[in-house]
Amino acid sequence: MKSPQGSGEKPTKASPCNLLPKRPVYRDHKNIIMSGIGAKIVHPTHGEGVIFGQDGDFWRIYFQNQGEKSIAMEYAGLEILEPALDLAKPDVSDIMTAMEHVMEDFTDRLRGEDRPQDVVLADKWDGGTLLIQPEDNDLKPKEIPVNAFFHKIVMTRDRLRVLEAKINANPKLSDSDKVEIQQYITKIYGSLTTFNVLFKYNEDWFVGEKKS
Repeated sequence: MKSPQGSGEKPTKASPCNLLPKRPVYRDHKNIIMSGIGAKIVHPTHGEGVIFGQDGDFWRIYFQNQGEKSIAMEYAGLEILEPALDLAKPDVSDIMTAMEHVMEDFTDRLRGEDRPQDVVLADKWDGGTLLIQPEDNDLKPKEIPVNAFFHKIVMTRDRLRVLEAKINANPKLSDSDKVEIQQYITKIYGSLTTFNVLFKYNEDWFVGEKKS
């Protein structure tokens, strides 16, 4: 069954192939096919999504705002944002991480939280890889793109800040309760200062308890 030219979406009985054509964003079909399960992509109509399965000649993709769609592998309009880490054997954790990235903006909006301003990764780490090597050399190491790891660190920092603001604004908490909870949050910041090396600007750092 031939897919629509405009979106690459697998046709259904309820959705005939009558979509208007869209301008391709990414034309290298081989690279799309090589991206594999777990890759994060962007579609010109459906937005960001993650490939989580395959159905014949179609990728099964979960989109942030559209849910699950089947898109033809040969569709030229997909742009790869983050390729799959292991093409031979997809890692479930990689798929889950990619899906978390896709859904984070959406869930924040549902909670009524504004997205934080962009925080910049230090230049020397941009495009790098974090390697977690088991002591046993026969076991396969885990490679994590530094950019993806940094994204997690930034989201942790920003959600702690949102938590602080909500605690301080909670009318049911006494001042003493707020101070006590704040002390625990400050200790959490202190435990995360190791990751300050990833930030380009000092004002974005984690700041723990100041020594007197």
